[in-house]
Amino acid sequence: MLPTSLEEWLAHCERLHPKTIDMTLDRVIKLRDRLGLKFEPPVVMVAGTNGKGSTCAMLEAIALQAGYRVGLYIKPHLVHFQERCRVGGESVSAASLLPHFAAVEAARGELTLSYFEFTTLAIMLRLAAEPLDLVILEVGLGGRLDAVNVIDADCAVITSIDLDHTEYLGPDRESVGREKAGIMRAGRTVVVSDPMPPASLAIRAAEIGADLRQLGRDFTYSGDRQQWQWSGRERRFSGMAYPALRGVNQLLNAAGVLAVFEVLYQRLPISAQAVRNGLAMVELPGRFQVVAGQPNLVLDVAHNPHAVAALAQNLDQMGFFPRTHAVFGAMADKDLDGIFQKMAPLVDAWHFCDLELPRAAKAEALLAQFEALCSAGGLKPPKELSLHVHPSPAEALAAATVAADPADRILVFGSFFTVGGVLKNGVPRLQAGKPPQTSSSQS
Repeated sequence: MLPTSLEEWLAHCERLHPKTIDMTLDRVIKLRDRLGLKFEPPVVMVAGTNGKGSTCAMLEAIALQAGYRVGLYIKPHLVHFQERCRVGGESVSAASLLPHFAAVEAARGELTLSYFEFTTLAIMLRLAAEPLDLVILEVGLGGRLDAVNVIDADCAVITSIDLDHTEYLGPDRESVGREKAGIMRAGRTVVVSDPMPPASLAIRAAEIGADLRQLGRDFTYSGDRQQWQWSGRERRFSGMAYPALRGVNQLLNAAGVLAVFEVLYQRLPISAQAVRNGLAMVELPGRFQVVAGQPNLVLDVAHNPHAVAALAQNLDQMGFFPRTHAVFGAMADKDLDGIFQKMAPLVDAWHFCDLELPRAAKAEALLAQFEALCSAGGLKPPKELSLHVHPSPAEALAAATVAADPADRILVFGSFFTVGGVLKNGVPRLQAGKPPQTSSSQS
């Protein structure tokens, strides 16, 4: 009997294949052909270590402001699975995904699919069923062997490259770059918004004859405190306000986004006003999301040293707070030492939390690793440091809020499941000394 709800389908997907991550495209290519999966509108595919989500959100926001109907596959989700599939700027309904899960199940026959492969095919089928002007596909892990890469992108985007998932992608930036470069296609454009890209990207573009557009060479940006400007090979935008997304790297991402629209201009012309409006209105929960309150709340899904370094810089630029309380949970395979080294000087109280995943590090293990680093002299935390463990992100946030003063700041960071765990019932509104209240909105 077939599943009848999205929750049942997702549970079915989890049981199908022995491996969570199985790096091959063979099964997905077979299913793509059996299902007749293809897109008529232009497809933009976005890969990279950090900045993918922000890049996708800006692409979507600008195209929507230009009047185009946009389909977006973005991941992972924070609270609800259907957040991964957006049409016209809104998450699709859970019910609308069910026929597409059933179609993948009917077509797969003897083939086993990993959770990621199955869900990716179902979401891409859902998008292909819509009359769209633009399709944006975010790559998951890597690029070359990612399930999304069975689609030929009209324009590929590669954001920042750094070390993450090294057991799959290789031990250095050149290796990671080679994996990300797998989304390039001969004769088509690849936009690289990393200001210091590994040489492997240009080498691969030259090998296959892709049109490489590199930040600093083919497109540039500059700005002052009030506004910024961008110039590409043929087009320019000036007098632009800064993107609504906060953070030190957002201009890099925005510059890459404008390079994509320059590439697609013949098929999808956009106005300077659409760019300005799109960048002013773009939202992406959990990416240096600051929620005003007493204390202030910062939500960020930074979970590797490169992203955490940017988070630390962003926190530093927020101004003075007497104390910073951090709620932190992460997967056990992350570079936890690297994360702790970058964040320890900024955090006065750590609230480590368990996450409901087998891959997650237990709160007690996070505490032990942090204390071991302190003992070995590898960390420089503030003198008055407090350390706590909690069974969930929500309970960790409640404890941090009760312990905080109104002028303090609470940071929730790490895994998507950490940030998602405090957003389950809406955005928390904090009042020092009291457990968090939640609003039903998730704006």
